[in-house]
Amino acid sequence: MKIVVIGGTGLVGSKVVHLLTEHGHDAVAASPNTGVNTITGEGLAEALTDAAVVVDVSNSPSLDGEAAQKFFQTATPNLLAAEADAGVGHHVALSVVGTKELAVGRGYFQAKLAQEELIAKSGIPYSIVHATQFFEFVKGIADEAAK
Repeated sequence: MKIVVIGGTGLVGSKVVHLLTEHGHDAVAASPNTGVNTITGEGLAEALTDAAVVVDVSNSPSLDGEAAQKFFQTATPNLLAAEADAGVGHHVALSVVGTKELAVGRGYFQAKLAQEELIAKSGIPYSIVHATQFFEFVKGIADEAAK
């Protein structure tokens, strides 16, 4: 089964691609590094051709609320429209546990909630995986806190 992983060259995405490949799927890492850009739409149609599933683990390059909102409000509709055109059967998105509660007064989480709402309204069958913070980020958080 062809599964396209948006954000497939990043920290989480590269692991998803690896695991899907180990399980015998045709996993495609899609990111600006591989010529697929959800902001501009570049490469989306080609990458999604014959895809059964899209797994979106992409993220805003900034945690700033306004920048994150702009990212998700542009990338998500572009991706969903390309999926509909390609006949993708299922959309999977990575989000954060407690997004709705965290969105109160926090711009980044408001942007994630908006992403979830766009997915839910798309008409494409979907799953939203709510995960907790990743241990891989602990060092960066500690380094930033020490400044």
